[in-house]
Amino acid sequence: MRFQKVYIVLVAFCLALPVSLLSQQTEIFRSDLITSWGGKVTDKNVWQSYPRPHLRRQQWQNLNGLWEYAVTPAAQQEHPIQWRGRILVPFCLESKLGGVQEALLKDQALWYRRAFTVAAAERTLLNFEAVDYRCRVFVNGKEVGAHRGGNTPFTLNITDAVRVGENELLVRVEDEQEGFQLHGKQTLKPRGIRYTQVSGIWQTVWLEQVNASYVRQLSIRTDAAAGAIKVTAAVEGAARTIAVRVKDGDRQVADSTGKAGQELALTVPDAKLWSPRSPHLYALEVELLNGDGQVVDNVTSYAGIRTVGKVMDARGHLRFTLNGEALFHWGPLDQGWWPDGLLTPPSEEAMVFEIDWLKSAGFNMIRKHIKVEPRLYYYHCDRLGMMVWQDHVSGGKGASWTRLKPDPQDAEWPDEHHEQFMLELARMIDSLESHPAIVCWVPFNEAWGQHRTVEVGNWLARRDPTRLINIASGGNFWPVGDIVDAHQYPHPDFPFDQDTGGRFNGFVKVVGEFGGHGYPVQGHLWDAGRKNWGYGGLPKNMAEYKERVATSIRMLNELRAQGIAGGVYTQTTDVEGEINGLMTYDRKSIKIPAEQMSELSRGLFVK
Repeated sequence: MRFQKVYIVLVAFCLALPVSLLSQQTEIFRSDLITSWGGKVTDKNVWQSYPRPHLRRQQWQNLNGLWEYAVTPAAQQEHPIQWRGRILVPFCLESKLGGVQEALLKDQALWYRRAFTVAAAERTLLNFEAVDYRCRVFVNGKEVGAHRGGNTPFTLNITDAVRVGENELLVRVEDEQEGFQLHGKQTLKPRGIRYTQVSGIWQTVWLEQVNASYVRQLSIRTDAAAGAIKVTAAVEGAARTIAVRVKDGDRQVADSTGKAGQELALTVPDAKLWSPRSPHLYALEVELLNGDGQVVDNVTSYAGIRTVGKVMDARGHLRFTLNGEALFHWGPLDQGWWPDGLLTPPSEEAMVFEIDWLKSAGFNMIRKHIKVEPRLYYYHCDRLGMMVWQDHVSGGKGASWTRLKPDPQDAEWPDEHHEQFMLELARMIDSLESHPAIVCWVPFNEAWGQHRTVEVGNWLARRDPTRLINIASGGNFWPVGDIVDAHQYPHPDFPFDQDTGGRFNGFVKVVGEFGGHGYPVQGHLWDAGRKNWGYGGLPKNMAEYKERVATSIRMLNELRAQGIAGGVYTQTTDVEGEINGLMTYDRKSIKIPAEQMSELSRGLFVK
């Protein structure tokens, strides 16, 4: 009888709970892994650096830190009356560092709230570096904008809603994680090569105040042969004159004045070119002038002068070039996942450690795999001299995977979803195109969401003729772009025999994924109780693991002699149950020391 009463009470209690609490039953796996940087994160030191390296202003306000949060049914449009607790922004709802570790379901909405203070009545811009996936934003109860797309920055003009003194900021987020939404490798049920989902704010939130006229965006292109830096400034407001100065250290080396919206070319005498061996960067000072010649906005930026291309060698093989010189592209597949922050690195220092280690390990390139990093990541690649192949984030219906065989396949995508795919691709390029480190765009990975391939490739070639296009890394090859790319695990190979009728003529040949040799390091596993795996099965010991890696690199070098111009080793780190990284997921154990990796790959650069 007592049991029956308790049961009735429990049922009544459950029926009284909000729908959001009842439906929030999906558990996020809570691993003990944490990086050394994650262990130092607090609400006072979290992501403090200015987030937009190519357009910097002196005055800005960082809104990272502890925010209130709540989860409601998606049908509920009104903001919550009660808030569940606090979340550490910019870490997502599912992450350890966010402090919540709950999954947002497709029938739910995630709400954020915080206060901020504005000291002056000026034009106020609210910047989000990334929110996954759809959001609406409110200031002092007024909706100030909305955004769809989880991987790139956006800015809202909140001037009409903000007031001098304290203000309230609300953000409402929905994230379906399925259908045609671009979500990359995120999933509600992690397994294999799919990882824990990421919902909500996952990069820096910040404020800046500007005059009525201001520089909204800078686009920077360069020409190594001419020693030229070409700057185009997009401007808001009436002021239309732009003045640009180029500096090498403290020394001014070029200057010019022109109209906003038009390309301004500055020639640097005896220009120092950017390359992985010598990643020289010039500082840019940009002023916006009104009709009276008064400065109404000034920003700083930078440029690395380099030209990307391709050339036929003496044996008839196409090779990559940088500044007119042939260069083998050698890099890791880099997914950018972290055990404590998921898609959000625990700190800027953590990102720098990884790029710097890869450089010391002999790599000159990174394939950034199905993820767009914070813009500061690409600044550090620019600064340290690391080329980047940048993937677009995948999603939606995939094609049948024919690899590089004839008669490639495309998936069917409705117009509205294709348009969103293209919008997010364009936004990625808009936000990253000024980084000299990025040398190649990769719109599709294998057959994941691959559709209208030729149309996408032709659009991309028109949009950015300064970079190479790898239309579908390891996917269904269509004759568009610059590169034909094969994936092969565990050891590299290329299907030269499938080049029927010379289909690959005029395309640079690469092995865009190989390796993936796994090795479990006890004490550094995401989940020691699950099946941790690597390609080709796990080796008996560390000696066998290292020999497998060495064998793959030797085989890549043999392929280089047959015409392969680049190789991508899988991968930088372990990711959840996928333990095929050169270092563990928490970055605390290096499986092969950097100097050994560098020595193994030295032959790839011997002419």
